[in-house]
This record gives sequence, C-alpha cells and structure tokens, in this order.
Amino acid sequence: MTDLEFFVTAPHGTEDLLMAEIDALGAKRISSIRSGAAFFGSLATAYRICLWSRVASRVFLPLVRFQATSADQLYAGARDFAWENHMSPSDTFAVDCSLHRSQISHSRFAALRVKDGVADRFRDRCGQRPSVEVNLPGIRIFALVDGEAVTLCLDLSGEGLYRRGYRTQGGQAPLKENLAAAILLRAGWPAAAREGQALLDPLCGSGTLLIEGALMAADVAPGIFREHFGFLNWAGHDAAAWGNLLDEASQRRSAGQAGLPLILGCDRDPSVVAAAVANAAGAGLAGKLRVEQAEFANWLPAVRGECGERGLILTNPPYGERLDDATRLAAVYASLGDCCRRYYGNWRLSVLSGNPELAGHLGLRATRTHSLRNGPIRAKLLHYQLHPGAPVAQKHETQDHAASAPVQSPRDAAAEMFANRLRKNFKAAQRWAEREGIRCYRVYDADLPEYAVAIDLYQGRVHVQEYQAPATVDSGKARRRLQDVLRVVPEALGVAADQVFLKQRRRQRGADQYGRTAQSGHFFEVEEGPCRFLVNLSDYLDTGLFLDHRPIRRRILEMAKGRRFLNLFGYTGTATVFAARGGALATVTVDASRTYLDWAQKNLRINGFGAGPHRLERCDVLAWLGSAKESFDLIFLDPPTFSNSKDREATFDVQRDHVTLIRQALRRLAPGGVLIFSTNLRRFRLDKEALADLELEDVTESTIPWDFRRRPGIHKCWLLKMSGPSETSIRLGTAGQRKRPEKPQRS
Repeated sequence: MTDLEFFVTAPHGTEDLLMAEIDALGAKRISSIRSGAAFFGSLATAYRICLWSRVASRVFLPLVRFQATSADQLYAGARDFAWENHMSPSDTFAVDCSLHRSQISHSRFAALRVKDGVADRFRDRCGQRPSVEVNLPGIRIFALVDGEAVTLCLDLSGEGLYRRGYRTQGGQAPLKENLAAAILLRAGWPAAAREGQALLDPLCGSGTLLIEGALMAADVAPGIFREHFGFLNWAGHDAAAWGNLLDEASQRRSAGQAGLPLILGCDRDPSVVAAAVANAAGAGLAGKLRVEQAEFANWLPAVRGECGERGLILTNPPYGERLDDATRLAAVYASLGDCCRRYYGNWRLSVLSGNPELAGHLGLRATRTHSLRNGPIRAKLLHYQLHPGAPVAQKHETQDHAASAPVQSPRDAAAEMFANRLRKNFKAAQRWAEREGIRCYRVYDADLPEYAVAIDLYQGRVHVQEYQAPATVDSGKARRRLQDVLRVVPEALGVAADQVFLKQRRRQRGADQYGRTAQSGHFFEVEEGPCRFLVNLSDYLDTGLFLDHRPIRRRILEMAKGRRFLNLFGYTGTATVFAARGGALATVTVDASRTYLDWAQKNLRINGFGAGPHRLERCDVLAWLGSAKESFDLIFLDPPTFSNSKDREATFDVQRDHVTLIRQALRRLAPGGVLIFSTNLRRFRLDKEALADLELEDVTESTIPWDFRRRPGIHKCWLLKMSGPSETSIRLGTAGQRKRPEKPQRS
C-alpha cells in the first residue's frame, strides 16, 4: 500500500522532541517544517500518532494542492475538489486557515472563502449544503496558504491534541498538556521514572505536570481519554485499524499503572487543589498521585522523608506576565530556590519561567536551558543540579509529615546573621505593636550594612524595599544579599512567599517620586487606630500609607475637632481621614494627581465619609493657594522634596522654596490656627530667620515612631503659628502628644 503524506504540528521549541517521538511511532521520511514535521506512513501510523503523541498539537492529511493569489482563486480551488469523497452533506464542518507570505491578507476571510467553496460544491452536486459547526465539527478542514501555494488538509485530530479529555477543571493560566509533556521530556522524567525516582511539583496549580508525568510513567496513551478525533466522521476512516490501536493502548494502560513512582504536588489555593484532584481522577489516577493544600515552603521539607535520595522537582511558578505583578513574586522564587537547595541535595530541579529577572532570584546556576513558548509568552525551561547539602531525613513508619525531620543545609554566616537579626527585631516589634494597637509597622531598616533593605509589615503582607547600592558595592554581591533577604523573610516573619512584595528604591526626581511601577491593581484594607486605608504594595513606589507619619496623623486626629482642615499635597488622603475621624467641621484635600485623589476618595468612603463637607481639589498646590479665599484652622503641609509638575512652569525645590510655600499656606490660616509642616528631605534646614515673625516648634523627635528609631531623619516636622496671643490658640507644645511608651528591650 502506498504511504500517505502527513503534517504534524507542535509547540514552538519542541520540534526535535516531536520528530523523535513520531519516529518511534513508525513515521517514515521525516522532515522538519515550520512549527512541526512532515512524514510519510500508513493511515494506521497517523492514527497511532494521534493516540500516542504527547507533544503533537495536530495531525493533518493533505487532500489537494493548487495555486491561488486571490480569495476568488482560493474559492475556486476549494469548489473544484471532490469533497463528496470525504464527507456527506449531512456532516458538519469548519475551516481554519494559516497564511504565510500570501497576497491574501486576512486568514478569517480566506477560511470563509474556502468554506463557501466547499458548501457550494455540495449545493451544486447534491442540492444540499453541509452545516458549519465551529466548536466541534464532524469534519475540520485546514487551509495552509504559503505564498501562492495552497494545501487543503483534513485535520485528523479534530481539535488540538493537547485536549486530552481528562481535564474537568482548570486553574488560572494552566499549561497546555502537550507543553507540559514537552517540559517533562526536556527534564528527563521518563528515565527518572524508570529508575523509580519521585516527581514533585510544589506549585502544581491544577496538576497538569503531575498528571502528564504519571501518564508517561504508567505508559498511558495521552489520547485514550478523548471521545472525538477528526477522522471518526471521515469517509475514509479505517475503523478496524483504530480499534486495534485502542485495544493495544488499553492493555498497556492496565499493565503500566502497577509500578508508578511517587508523584506529589501542593498548592496553597484549596479550589485549585480540588481541580487537580478532579483532573487526576478524570485521568484514571485517583490514588496514584497526591496533591495537598499547603504552602510550598512548609510542604517541601515536610515531604522530604518520603521521597528517596534522588528525584525531580518540576514546576511552573507564576512569572509576572500572568495573574499578578512580578513585584510580589521575587520572594516566591527565592524561597523556592532556598528550599530546594537546603533540603533536596542530589535532586534535580527544572523551572519554567517567562521572566529571567525572577528566575535569577532562585539563586542557582542553571546547567541547561531550553527555549519554549507558553502561549504568547517566550519562556525558558531552566535545569539545575542540586548539590548535596544535608543528609536525607528518614521516613517515619507512620509516614506522617510531622514525624519527618529533614536536616537542612546551613545558610552562610552573613545570611544567618541577617535571619537572627530579623527574628529579634520582629519579636520586639510584635510586643510593641500589640501594646500600642498598631497593625502596620517597620521591622527592619538596614540594621546590617550588608543587607540594605527596609522591611515593613502590612497586616500579613510584607513590603521589602531594597536601597540602591553605592557604585563601590559589587553588583553580584548585592544581588546575592537580596536573594538572602527574600529567602529569609517568609520564614522569619511567618508569611507565605507570595505575600512578600519587593521594590528597589533609587533616587527619584520630579513625578518619578510618585509614579506607577506596575499594573496589578491589587488594593487591600489595613487599619490604623480608628481608621482604615487602602494600600497597594506592588504598583507604586510608595504604598499609599507613610508609616513614619503615624504620630503626625495621631496629632491631627486630636487637634481636628470642630476645626476646618486643609491637606496640601494630600496624596491618598490619610491625614484627611484622621481629621474627619477627629471631628473636623470640613476638610479640603489638594493634590495635582487624579490617581491619588481617587485613592483618597476611596479612603474617605471606606471610613464612612462621603462628599459633603469633605472636598477634593485636583490642582497644583501653589496655583490653588494663589487663588483660594477660604481659611482653615488646621493645615497639614507635606510637600515633595522636588517637583517638575507639568501643571507648573517652574520647578519646585523644598529647600529653596519652602519659605514662599509656607507664607502662601499661612495666608489661608485662620487666627489661632496651626500649620503642620513636614518634609522627608534629610538635609533640610528650616530658614528660621525668614520665618522669624512666626511661632515655631520643632516636634520632629516626638513624631518619629518607635519602629523608625533607627532612622530619625526619616522626616522633619514643625508646628507653625502666627505670633500674637489668642484665647482660641492651641498649645503648640502639647496638642496631640501622647505619653511615649517605654521602648521594649532588644536582646
């Protein structure tokens, strides 16, 4: 019997795997084509590839070739072919099209013209047109247009072969099954499975890698669960050949599941774990693999005792271009690399990542890399050999996780010193915060020069800011120290790695001080005293809540009752909310940013304050002060250090321009009123001579909170009042002050 010609496609970067696979399945005269391979063989060989290929996307049987330079010629070629030999007018069908170097510019229009040609052929010959069914047609036709050459093919797969048929539920951004299989092949899983090694996925999502790995190890045909193939309704279908292949696959499946190696996975999301369990059951693997709800940083050491001396950790962690912004994922990668290195010596690790910067946080040197494409994302599959660092824990007879006591490899001395300091700081800060009722606070602020970061807690989430290293510091060493930080923080502070958000602080100028750095849109509520605020740890340089201003906001709360309050450079309106909560008669918040005023409005609303007496003004502050007429009893003035706002012709420099700014603000101050002036410029010097006619009180020391005691220059603050006696004046030295708590002793 004469061999037929076929095309088969596969994900980008897996063509060599595909060619090796179809060669083993009996294909002949194999040649490489774009995103796949061409081969010759019998119809049974093509069926076998549809059933057994783990990497292929689709298998095509070319039916006719012709030349076309226009849509009309494409229609004519399709109409001239004898489709009645391959389908009947009662069949449903659909047409897909791929254009390459063609004068026909729109693939959908090209597909439509082929569809018209097929339908008109049947109308002319049979008096009946077959119906179009886009989702699951009985016959799927594929039109390949390369320049002027057109090939019309029967899609033997019907729908993508990655649709195995076992997936009942999917998590967010699940891997396609054939890409997962390619990853397993690249990672050397088939050989490891034959040796009885374990397979772990600590971020398993809906379980695709685990399930595909189990099907490989158990010699289960990946297509055995599918109910539909494109050839089943084809007039040329060989039902006997297909039946024989199914019988063989069923026998191999029964024999292969007996000796499966250990296959384990975990995910923190219970709904995703449920999906993985359901998908495994759909693949006939219920009880053959195990998926648990857990944080991977706890789970990896917990299951270590079950897993043997050697094995493969294979995972596809999120990488920023899906699900969430990369700022929160650096700690996930750092913690993953740390756990694997410390607990899984002699094992291998393979990680798929579409973000090279995040992959660098693993802190490991890849021995091999492969380029792949995960949908539209260019990704790298990185392979690591984990070197021995600790003896393997012995498995307890009960197999209870808690009974296993894996011995971890030690961190280097500097990292351990940082971990100890962070734990001590956290313990002291927790005691202080609980006593004061504070929910968001700083726990570390570059205490050790080698670890130049600030670490803030926001009610179960952690914000890590890396201070920019000076040019004299080796960049590689700085990067390693940051990786140490990201590995230590989740463990020391007891948070999940994906609740750690990383930013690098560099010297900012102008609008960059408040610019957006990401687009996750992830806001959450936190509490401060009697108020609640929305914060965002990923999208902006700052979070929306200046923690060092906590005592200033408390002063405003205590000073605001019965007064009119003005918040200049209002940012997200936190001071305004405290004034409103303190009983201010009315408030006005002025800022040039619509983004921050919208944020301020949300902060007011979640605290129960609507519009009414609380007004938001979007305007350049200097321009607003120049035109405003109303007066206020309490003004908070916290300008940026520098600004080159597009709404203002000249730049603003707080050191140069603060006298003018203060004088303009004082024009809006009512008799007996108080202006609170604050700045975070470390080298700022208040021009007391130019302001000699005012009553000034430097309250900086009393407004630096305990958790910022290591950085007393974080801001400077003064109370200003027009000179002259007034029965309604606020006593400047005591208003809003609280007895400072005794500082906890640091051990």
